[in-house]
Amino acid sequence: MVIFLDTYAIIEIDKGNLNYKKYSLESTETITTLFNITELYFYYLKNYGEKEADKIYDIVKLMVIPINDSMIKEANKFKLLHQKKRYSFADCIGYVTSLMHNAKFLTGDYAFKDLKNVEFVK
Repeated sequence: MVIFLDTYAIIEIDKGNLNYKKYSLESTETITTLFNITELYFYYLKNYGEKEADKIYDIVKLMVIPINDSMIKEANKFKLLHQKKRYSFADCIGYVTSLMHNAKFLTGDYAFKDLKNVEFVK
């Protein structure tokens, strides 16, 4: 099974959250997007400095898959449909990407908890 890692999931895996133990950053069956790695780099830069940000970036960049026009358009439709939840563009693109790649969307974000195809782990 392919797993899409949102930014929250990547951080929790890296922190060693035991609830995420079965997911590995080095797994060939994990994917993410450029938008998630952008959020991730900022988080690490802000909280741990450039050296740690570069380190996690180099690990996660191997999981980044290309985004195409249909993903962007579908993500915007998803965002519009769920305006009240105030999803970020990175989250919308990630969720739609997971659907288009038949991958489970791994997250700890409560806003996604009850959506189809979501593996919610806190």
